[in-house]
Amino acid sequence: MFYLGMDVAKAKLDCCLLLDEASGRRKTKVVSNAKSGIVDLLAWVAKQNVSPGALHVVMEATGVYHEQAAMALADAGITVSIVNPAQVKDFGRGLAVRTKTDGVDSFVLARYGALLKPVAWTPPAPEARMLQALLSRREAITQDLQRERNRQEKADATDTPDRIRQSLADSIEFLVKQLAELQRDIDQHIDRHPTLKDDMALLQSIPAVGPQVGGNLLSVMRSHEFSSAEQLAAYLGLVPVERQSGSSVMGRARLSKAGPARIRAVLYMAAVVATRHNPHVKAVYDRLLARGKSKMSALGAAMRKLVHLCFGVLKTRKPYQHNYAKIA
Repeated sequence: MFYLGMDVAKAKLDCCLLLDEASGRRKTKVVSNAKSGIVDLLAWVAKQNVSPGALHVVMEATGVYHEQAAMALADAGITVSIVNPAQVKDFGRGLAVRTKTDGVDSFVLARYGALLKPVAWTPPAPEARMLQALLSRREAITQDLQRERNRQEKADATDTPDRIRQSLADSIEFLVKQLAELQRDIDQHIDRHPTLKDDMALLQSIPAVGPQVGGNLLSVMRSHEFSSAEQLAAYLGLVPVERQSGSSVMGRARLSKAGPARIRAVLYMAAVVATRHNPHVKAVYDRLLARGKSKMSALGAAMRKLVHLCFGVLKTRKPYQHNYAKIA
């Protein structure tokens, strides 16, 4: 197996093909981050006498800019791994790599693949990608609407010209309409796909999980492969990170917050409701408070428990059971 590290940028892809792991012999290629660039890369790889079946490409998750390249490579029969940038950064430090350039980063990614052999990425189904796009757009519109309402509030508190007030009112009316249309599109999209519809019904069988939490978690769980609830919680940044060493460092454990912040925000509000209406989450929350934990720490555990329950109903394909043994 040959490993190719790919450093992804908006306009280009810096590639490093590791030809010999022992000596570090390699060849590099820079192509555009477009379909034509992937065609050029595949042609270049073929000239190195490397077949698609013998190639493993390793790249970092960089917003949305890696998605087109990952999909095109997977369609070409190439094994693709999308890895956590923080893990690659730590790996580079372990190799004593202190230089930060696109070429060096691609070499580190190739070495990362050769030594750690990360799991292959499975492209999400088209309906999952569409759901993710719809949810992202809804989130963007929601933020725009909140900003305009904040501006309207300031306008009402100051001597603002009527023309500006009308502009704000028109903008808010438009965004409210857009938000309603997007929500209808999301609901109809889920209803059109039996798998998504069944999954949403299972998730919403859990007390405190409504359309917002269900839709966001469904998007994440159908766009990524998670073998355990712990992996899902770690992806969402809900695992505690300890800071203790000897007798001098005694920091409190905090959530890693390594995943998407917008989903954690939705989960936080759901966890607040779940501490009152979900028996399993309430049991965890009350027990931690009784042990002297802070409310924020207990809410973090409640969020994590809620995610575990969501993973469980999709894994077992059984609705939530109120009387199931309350094990934290």
